[in-house]
Amino acid sequence: MEKRHRKKPVLMNMSREIKDDLLPRLKERYAHRGREGRGRMLDELCADYGYERKYAIKLLRGTLPPASGRKKPGPPTQYDAIEPVVRTIWQAAEQPCGKRLQPALSLWQRHCERHHGLLSRRQRELLKSVSAATLDRLLAAARASDPSQGLSGTKPGSLLRTEIPIRTDNWDITRPGFLEADTVAHCGSSLAGDFIWSATFTDIFSAWTEGRAVWNKGAAGVVAAVECVERHLPFPLLGFDSDNGSEFLNHHLRDHFALRPKPVGFTRSRPYHKDDNAHVEQKNWMWPRQLLGYGRLERAEMVEPINELYRQAWGPLMNFFLPGLKLESKWREGSHWRKRYEPAQTAYQRLMASKELSRQERSQLRDRFESLDPFVLKQEVEKRLKKILAAEVVSRPSGGSAARLGANAPHRSAPPPEGHSPAGD
Repeated sequence: MEKRHRKKPVLMNMSREIKDDLLPRLKERYAHRGREGRGRMLDELCADYGYERKYAIKLLRGTLPPASGRKKPGPPTQYDAIEPVVRTIWQAAEQPCGKRLQPALSLWQRHCERHHGLLSRRQRELLKSVSAATLDRLLAAARASDPSQGLSGTKPGSLLRTEIPIRTDNWDITRPGFLEADTVAHCGSSLAGDFIWSATFTDIFSAWTEGRAVWNKGAAGVVAAVECVERHLPFPLLGFDSDNGSEFLNHHLRDHFALRPKPVGFTRSRPYHKDDNAHVEQKNWMWPRQLLGYGRLERAEMVEPINELYRQAWGPLMNFFLPGLKLESKWREGSHWRKRYEPAQTAYQRLMASKELSRQERSQLRDRFESLDPFVLKQEVEKRLKKILAAEVVSRPSGGSAARLGANAPHRSAPPPEGHSPAGD
């Protein structure tokens, strides 16, 4: 006859509640039993809770030595004292990763004390010494899930492909002034009809980014957006690179850069190579997607409020107070690519460290930084954004696909893993 093997039960030690309730009664029964009775009790206790027999004897006799009071192995949990401060800054700073949050703490600290009360000396010391990995551990419970993907609205423009060259490596990207540009469709789940687009412009050297809203990405609207961005840049525009979309490859934009006393170089990326514009592709999520979500924005009168939001609140918050990582070098080891990044810095810090800005430009930029408060900017972003999204919701008719908000409603999305660039923008 074959022997049937029973599954070995999973043994668990007594919890504190069981010990407080059951152990006094077991001790009393153990003290009044004979040798055989005590043996059966020990057998049951060891079988039920997985104790060693000698330990069970000491447990029932009450002869266990007192706890030594030794600390558990591992680093002390000293950084719990700054967890509320870190969480406050992290939430206001659009939930960056630890490597970007660590340098941001020094930029946000004095403003945090102004709005949320003074910190102790110990908290200030911990904020200076905390590592990026510790910040990630402190905020692990608050991390949000990744957002969904959007639709691509890029349609190839064939008018000037022979006149606008493909960008090569002849740009001097060790100085500010060379911009990459791209557009993002705020179309919800359908590209049909009229809606708002966001044009994003990123400086390769400093990662200084500007965004502008345009209606239906018409050529005149895109040129007006480029002119507005050029007026607000803290450095002169030296080069402009875009994808092959028809909103960029047109005579209006080409003439805007060519017909001036000092022409600006205008180039394009290779077709179907999104990595050619990697700098602005990364910012597509951080700028329009994180701010306005994946919903449909179909009111033309909302273009100017969105532009004011970009210029007066979202842009200064991102460029002056939110550090970003920048790739320093990469190399191949076997089948893997290894990457090394520069220490996280804000676009403002990179520009101030550059020797390309004049003394006047540097002074103006510093004065602007000193006049800003990131918590006030964050409140301004939320206030303006609430009005924009509320106006879009009110304008939707009852019934029909436009009224079904759900996943198509504008929303604030949670941050994806660092370096994520949503496909299709």
